[in-house]
Amino acid sequence: MMKHYKLIDVLHVFSVAFATNAFFLIRQSRWWILPAAVLFILSGITMGAMRHDIHSDRLRLAYHGCVVLIVTSATVPVTLMHYTYMMQFYLPDNHVPFVWAAVYALVLYVVLFANGVISIYVTSHQLGLKWRALGVLFAIVPVLNTYTLGRMVARVLREVEFETMRTERNLARSDDKVCGTKYPILLVHGIFMRDWGLFNYWGRIPEELETNGALIYYGEHQSALPVAESAREIAARIRWIVNKSGCEKVNIIAHSKGGLDCRYALEHLGVRDMVASLTTIGSPHRGVVFAEKLLRTVPKWIARRIENSYNRSMQFLGDKTPDFMAGVRDLTAFVSVKRDREMPLPEGVFTQSYCSKQNKPRAGRFPMNISERYCRRYDGPNDGLVGIESSVWGERFGLIEIEGHRGITHMDMIDMSREDIAGFDVREFYVGVVSDLKSRGF
Repeated sequence: MMKHYKLIDVLHVFSVAFATNAFFLIRQSRWWILPAAVLFILSGITMGAMRHDIHSDRLRLAYHGCVVLIVTSATVPVTLMHYTYMMQFYLPDNHVPFVWAAVYALVLYVVLFANGVISIYVTSHQLGLKWRALGVLFAIVPVLNTYTLGRMVARVLREVEFETMRTERNLARSDDKVCGTKYPILLVHGIFMRDWGLFNYWGRIPEELETNGALIYYGEHQSALPVAESAREIAARIRWIVNKSGCEKVNIIAHSKGGLDCRYALEHLGVRDMVASLTTIGSPHRGVVFAEKLLRTVPKWIARRIENSYNRSMQFLGDKTPDFMAGVRDLTAFVSVKRDREMPLPEGVFTQSYCSKQNKPRAGRFPMNISERYCRRYDGPNDGLVGIESSVWGERFGLIEIEGHRGITHMDMIDMSREDIAGFDVREFYVGVVSDLKSRGF
């Protein structure tokens, strides 16, 4: 990755420093306004423009904003020292010109700062609500504002470099179609979610797979039903895809409860011959003991109120017959262990499973940072919802873990927050899964 100090273009630093310190030159001759204005405007427009390896307009503007803020930060001390020196040694008895000089410099710096901040605020995906809010909150707090701005710029720079590297990697392998599997990919979501067009359950993953040659379909089943009912909807979806496209089979990648739904469909609903592979991600094949304990603890009147509110809301959003409580009950260990024993590995279908591990709950995102500690008490090491032991299934199993406090949560595995996590590239993980299916002839 390019070092941050290399981002500062010396010419831009010089131009901004000249423009912001030109007050006394302009005071002597108004002709100095022209070069000061030209250099200031050109610098404000062209900072960061030399990065021709950035292919996205969004990232180019984000990079521009970072360079503007870095150049601004580099020239502020120069301006302060210059005007302080002038005030002490040249016009010590007349401070009025320095008031106007300060106003002049302040206006230019406000313009530059707004340029940089607006650029990164409107383009960055990795700043998130947290850093945007901190940037506003500490904007006028000395020391904290400098620290916060530095962290924000560093975060956006990492995003630019990471996304640029990812784009270059995809361009380099574009002819290989590494995700161009023989059979299309069917993505099956977990409980309490739907396949909405405006907000993709799978985050940036489908786009990455399609960029590398994959053909993607979605389960399009309801958000909360018993496993058997969800399985019927998925089985119908599989038949529709096969009939519509003539593909003969599909490769299924299912998250959370979706993995249980798909196993049921293959075992009981006659679609096994239409499935080439089934990959489950964080699926509780032997249930969640934590969910079972929670159901016993929550008062029945509260559970009914939650159930009724959820069902009404999801009917409004498109579900036909949502059943919150039935969906939750089918995730309990008591039900799931029995169901798991009754569903052996499907013959003729390649099966595999993955689960992630959250390290320290405080480092994870809400609500996984709360649920992990309770889940750990009953289910052992987990991803915030599903115990690792419960997720092991199929011909092979992979545990996704990274060093450090954060770890990888249940929702990180589907890129729910669209966050770039140090040590784990979720999009490349799925590219690896699908390219492996391709190498197996699926």
